[in-house]
Amino acid sequence: MKKRIKRIRGTRTCGGGSHKKRRGKGSKGGVGNAGAYDVHVVRSLKMGIVKGKRGSALHPRGHREDTVMNIGELEDRLEELVMQGKAEPKGESIYLDAHALGIEKLLGKGTVTKKLILKANKISKTARKKIEQVGGVVEMESGV
Repeated sequence: MKKRIKRIRGTRTCGGGSHKKRRGKGSKGGVGNAGAYDVHVVRSLKMGIVKGKRGSALHPRGHREDTVMNIGELEDRLEELVMQGKAEPKGESIYLDAHALGIEKLLGKGTVTKKLILKANKISKTARKKIEQVGGVVEMESGV
């Protein structure tokens, strides 16, 4: 590339075609941040003018992903939760508040062997069915 530039220097148009071309601001694609989301997107991403087009498309304004956990994972952590005082044994079943643990939705992957009294905001049909098959109860939290 260096050879070409050396060769072009000294010519009237420096490889720009006619002397009438490359004249105004329109030939550089606008002034300021014009075209930051269009023709100059790579330049604007490098300069930090635009923080990435994908971020806003994947997460629309106001949209938030739920923190989820599978019922099998919860069953595995049950003894640990009882030791920490986050779950309390009531007779032969264990009472557990999913919202207090930071779980917004329970999913049904895994097996349930212990009786649970579970308080949750959202729960999948499979998870509810597995808890109730063992003899557990699911209480839905309202107003959250």
